[in-house]
Order: sequence, then C-alpha cells, then structure tokens
Amino acid sequence: MKGAEAIVKTMIDSDVRVCFGNPGTSEMHFVAALDRFPEMRGILCLFEGVATGAADGYGRMTRRPAATLLHLGPGLGNGLANLHNARRAGTPVLNVVGEHSSEHKPLDSPLDSDIDAVAGSVSAWLYRPADGAGLGRDVAAAIAATRGFGDASAHRTGTSGSIATVVVPADLSWSDGGVAVPSLLNQPASDAVVAADAAEKILCSGEKTALLLDGDALTEEGLNAADRIAQATGALLFCPTWPAVLHRGAGIPKVTPLAYRGEDVRAQMAGVRHLVLAGARRPVASFGYPGKNGDLVPDGIEVHVLAEEFAPALSGLTGIADRVAPDREPRPVPGTLTALPTGALTRENWAWVIGGLLPRGAIVCDESITAGLGTLAEATAGAPAHDVLGLVGLAIGQGIPLSVGAAVACPDRPVVCLEADGSAMYTISGLWTQARENLDVTTVVLNNRSYAILRAELDRVGARGAGAASARMFDLSQPELDFVALSHGMGVPATRARTAEELADQFAAATRRPGPHLIEAVLS
Repeated sequence: MKGAEAIVKTMIDSDVRVCFGNPGTSEMHFVAALDRFPEMRGILCLFEGVATGAADGYGRMTRRPAATLLHLGPGLGNGLANLHNARRAGTPVLNVVGEHSSEHKPLDSPLDSDIDAVAGSVSAWLYRPADGAGLGRDVAAAIAATRGFGDASAHRTGTSGSIATVVVPADLSWSDGGVAVPSLLNQPASDAVVAADAAEKILCSGEKTALLLDGDALTEEGLNAADRIAQATGALLFCPTWPAVLHRGAGIPKVTPLAYRGEDVRAQMAGVRHLVLAGARRPVASFGYPGKNGDLVPDGIEVHVLAEEFAPALSGLTGIADRVAPDREPRPVPGTLTALPTGALTRENWAWVIGGLLPRGAIVCDESITAGLGTLAEATAGAPAHDVLGLVGLAIGQGIPLSVGAAVACPDRPVVCLEADGSAMYTISGLWTQARENLDVTTVVLNNRSYAILRAELDRVGARGAGAASARMFDLSQPELDFVALSHGMGVPATRARTAEELADQFAAATRRPGPHLIEAVLS
C-alpha cells in the first residue's frame, strides 16, 4: 500500500469520509487514492478558504471531522481565515497538508515555506510523520484527538480548539510501505471538569444570576434543562452573539443572544450579581475602543464556571435541573405566523420575510452581519425549529463555504445562507461547489453596496473620516456588484429582489425546489 492510500484507508476506518480539497502536485497520490477507495467523497473547492469553511460547516453539524486537502504552506495560508473561525467554534477538523519531498525540501523551491508556523496558529495538534509506517498511526491519532479521544499531548501546539493538521512529505505519499491503522476512537475520552455543585449553589443563592450557554448547552436538551433551571431560580439565559450552533424556533425554549456592542451587553447584565459559564467563555468585546473596557462583565458581577469553553455542559445542566426543578417542564417558544412585510426591501424588514417563510428543519448559515444584527433573531424566533450557525471567529467570508459543508453533512435538510455582500465576495467561488455537488442551498445576498459595519466602526474608534477618500474605502457601488450574473457564471440559478413581495415569492420558490439557488436582495 502506498503512503497516500494508507492515509485514505485510515481516515475511512476512523469515520472521516468527506474531504474538501484544493490539491496541488504534492497531493497527487492522495487524489489518485480516491479512485481506489470510493467510500471517501472528494469535493473540489476552487479556493482553499472554501474548503476549510466547508469542513467547519460539516463538523458543526455532525460533530465529527471532515478532512481538508491543502497544497503546501501557501494553500494552508489561503484557508487560514475559515480555520480561525473553526477553531473559535470548537469544530473538529483534520487538515492534510502536502509538503515537498524530503530530497526537494532543502532546495528552498518557490513554494517552500514554514508550514508548521502557519499550521500552529490554528491547530491544536500538529503531526509530521517521519516514515511510511507512521502515516496511518499519526492520521488515526490526529482524528482521535479532534474528537477528544486518546492522549495527544506530545503533539499539542498550545493553540486551543479541535483542529489537527498532518503535514505529509510527498515522498511518503508516493512510496510503498504505508500502513493503515484501525480507528483509535475506542481509546479513553478526555475527562471534562464540570463544577455542577458549585454552580447549583450560586443559582439557588437568591441573588440575580445569569447563565451564559454555549456548545452542547445550546442543543434542544441543553436549552430544556436551562429553561427549567431559569423557572426555578429566576436565572437569565444568554448565549453568544453568534454561537457555533444554536437550536431555536417554535417548540424550543428561548435564549437571548448577547448584544454585539459592549454598552448593550452591560445593559443586558444590569442588576446581575453572578454569571455562570456553561460551556462558554467569558464575554469580551470584539475590538478595543478608546476609553472603553473590553471586558464585558460589569464590575460587581462574580463569574463562575460550570463547564469550560468547548467542554460538555449538558450533563451538568441536566443534573441541576433535575434537582432544583424536578416538576418543571420546559417552556417552548410558540410558533408565530406574522404578516409578511410589503414595500421596498430595507435593513428593518428583510429578515421578517425569511422568518415568515423559513422551512422546517432548516440550517441557517448567518453572515448577514450589519443587515441582521438588530432584526434577525427576533424575526425568526417563532419560525419552525431550525439551527443557526454563526460567525464565531468574526473572520468574514464564512457564510457560503459554511453552507457547503452543512449541506453535505445534512443532505435531507434545507440550508439557507444569509450573506452580506462584501463578505460574499471573499469566497464567492463556493457557489461553484454548490452547483457541482447539487447542494440544496438557498443563498440570500444582502446587497447594501457597502461595508456598512465599518462605517459605524470608523466613528466608534474615534477616527475622523467624513471625507470622500475614507468613504470610498467602504463603498461597493463603483462599479456595482452584480450577484445574479456572478451566480449564473458559477452555475447557480439566481434572481434579484428589490421589494419584500419579490423576496417572499423568490425565497418561497427557491426553498421549494431542490438544488442551489441565489437571491440578490437589494436593500434600499
């Protein structure tokens, strides 16, 4: 067995059966191995950032890794922004990065680079197999590490998250002597520290307390337990502004996202004496601003940890709920049928069209940013139950790739991608992959012809920019972006909506028909 074949066989045996790739010369033997192992689904992406974002979307929905296949250090670097988002989301991802052959590496050829340095910024574990016999062993160990099994401490980089990267010299791929290794997912799982007793005492103290939920606390089971606790103790329930995955809608208990602006978060926390973190990290502002504290926990609030970030919180919440609220039932959000808006599309009304027509069981990839900040959560609160995948790491260009991965992971569920216009251009080539794989994704591009959020940030950081030169840096109208034409060029049917009525008709039609569609929603 050649080394590349050992890698693919090991991945399949460890339940990694999808690979999003943009390969080059160093990865050709891996590509050839796909012919021998049809159980591995290889999906071509035209840009590495689409491959890494798709692996993120797949991992968020399945809780097991997809693989990426990337070409040397520059290919890995091209995928870095969405690997950053995946790291912040705690998504399991396996990167397979080709390297120059051992004899060629010392020549410092044009594409040579320090792959380990690039990989270390987003990878919790880094492997460099030394020989063909070690390929399968390291790949199996890397996969197990992403899922919390085994002891991979020797390969720890010091970076948080659930991403593992295996750097494979080309000569190990093309040489005989590769050995596939059975799954290591039966090894002991890492122990998670859950401080349920201490958290329960705080919740039952009689002082105003808030629970900040993330990870498995935002599943239906986690929200049910948290709501029972809230009923018994009066605790407030919050989640991050853009969680990795949030189950919400009709039939699911309500949780309030933290506001994006720091001053609004502090208003939400008014009167709170204790903040209990359930799988969440301490909230901080996205950026530093002159004269403002970036720590969003107001003075006077004590912070307690039920479960650390990325650690399972569900069992702790369920145990507390069973003890403090044994007779309480969760309070589901009722389904609501709101009248669809009419007239010109605006930042205030577009989300109510989506909320009124969202299909049951939809997966919503939300990169609406400015257009959705004030309205989307409210507009979809009573929609049929759905999952929302958020921009956890704030590196834009995530939405379209994320929708690719979510659709591959859950082919029986409709995927809705809500995409800001500027962000869409980062990874627009993901539409081509949607078309090639015939993925059931409806992409709504919210075209306000600007980087609108940066206009607000200009004022918030105290910069003076009222002139034409600064305005030109945020303007996307000269020339106008034609997303309908761009979509058609990638093989995805597309329409344009300028009114709420047009958006309603086009969105309803797109979500009724399988396959990819794009709607350019022009906001006035």
